Amino acid sequence: MVDSHDVVRLPFESSTPSIARTKLAAFLTVNRAEPRLIDNALIVLSEMIANAVAHGTPDVDGTMEIGWNLDSRRLELSVRDAGRDTNLTPRPFDEDSLGGRGLSIISRVADTWSVDSSYGTKVRAELMLA
Repeated sequence: MVDSHDVVRLPFESSTPSIARTKLAAFLTVNRAEPRLIDNALIVLSEMIANAVAHGTPDVDGTMEIGWNLDSRRLELSVRDAGRDTNLTPRPFDEDSLGGRGLSIISRVADTWSVDSSYGTKVRAELMLA
């Protein structure tokens, strides 16, 4: 598999997860990713973007940066906003909760995830290929 990636700037709005899922699904389909990887990637990316919109800050142009990179070993997803939130820790998972489960879901679905606060807040997640 050839290393393939994309970075998009999308509006800092509640509709953005849907737009990003469509773009990522197309990217992964073209690159012949397994259906399970596609499903998991769409869940993780949706949660990452929803968290950015709920808790972050848009860039000066009202957007956020969303990216993905696929190589022979893994898919890396990233979402960067202009916020400076350094306290990103998953809450205990509560199936009855109506909110606050985003990082818990990311932790359960992604193989690894991390936060870089050196330029805004950038959350990265990796999903390993089977």
